[in-house]
Amino acid sequence: MRQDCTDYRDIFLNDLPMMDARAPVEFGKGAFPTALNLPLMTDIERQKVGTCYKQHGQAAAIELGHQLVSGHTKADRIAAWAAFAQANPDGYLYCFRGGLRSQIVQQWLKSEAGIDYPRVVGGYKAMRTFLLEITQQAVAQCDFVLVGGLTGTGKTEVIDRLDNSLDLEGHANHRGSSFGKHATEQPTQIDFENRLAIDILKKRAAGVQHFVLEDESRLVGRCAVPLELHEGMQRFPLVWLEDSFESRVERILGDYVIDLCAEFHSVHGEEDGFRLFAERLLQSLGNIHKRLGGDRYQSLLALMQSALDEQQRSGVVDLHRGWIEALLRDYYDPLYAYPRASKIDRIEFRGEQEAVVAYLRERAQRHNG
Repeated sequence: MRQDCTDYRDIFLNDLPMMDARAPVEFGKGAFPTALNLPLMTDIERQKVGTCYKQHGQAAAIELGHQLVSGHTKADRIAAWAAFAQANPDGYLYCFRGGLRSQIVQQWLKSEAGIDYPRVVGGYKAMRTFLLEITQQAVAQCDFVLVGGLTGTGKTEVIDRLDNSLDLEGHANHRGSSFGKHATEQPTQIDFENRLAIDILKKRAAGVQHFVLEDESRLVGRCAVPLELHEGMQRFPLVWLEDSFESRVERILGDYVIDLCAEFHSVHGEEDGFRLFAERLLQSLGNIHKRLGGDRYQSLLALMQSALDEQQRSGVVDLHRGWIEALLRDYYDPLYAYPRASKIDRIEFRGEQEAVVAYLRERAQRHNG
């Protein structure tokens, strides 16, 4: 029989499968990428046991738990756990603290299904603490550089081309701007932090000590960059990405119109997909209504609505350039003028994409050498 596990590093480096025995409401707030929720108790059962514990103590709560999870209910859950254990012989099971719930699952698997399956000692809480410390340690011990630039310069493209980058927007499933939502939902805050920490862990294990990330605000959509990392981002050196106005317009057209529309079609089908895409675009503009001012908002809204009507009628997206050009020229570029000026002393290199990628690769070699 494999032993219960205390090597959290090994679990996350090797993407080992895990059975999460916590209640669905706990799992929904945050878990790990390789975990599957196969709870000992449902949310309602857990609530009843918790109330019983407060009113009558642990013994009564355990007895109630055994009553609630018995007969066919118990048999069905054991069957699901056994199927997971057989399909994932290298995996582990856990509960919140590695205590009573995971011990019961482990005992029932052994007594009812004849399966020895190891637990994660310390459970979810210990693994979560481990991952939080991974990010904190990286900020304290590693070298970081930011990629900055005006909206639409292709900062994400630079991040994608580097082996030593941390893709905050990728982990947050959001492009970082008012128009940055994807067709699919963002992860929870805890899931975002866990994904980022595992990425850092794997890259450091591969020898990376010099990281590149995009210059972001604290929030990437609704996901907050971990505080210690965000504080570091206020002092990390910057590489400034430049591109022509025309190229930026084309990039935004590709990202926020063509690709986003395709995402909605893929997720929701052709008809509903376009309707939801159009609603999202209009909503994104509405989100900055107050900052734009009434007259400018109405002007952009008319341009956007005309572009959407033409796109739906003919599939042609050319009219979208009108609102994109106006939004860049009159809103985003002036908006970022002050932040750029405040960071100018930290800029160590400027250039277009090829030059920036070459510089960052050479910088990493110099640092590691």
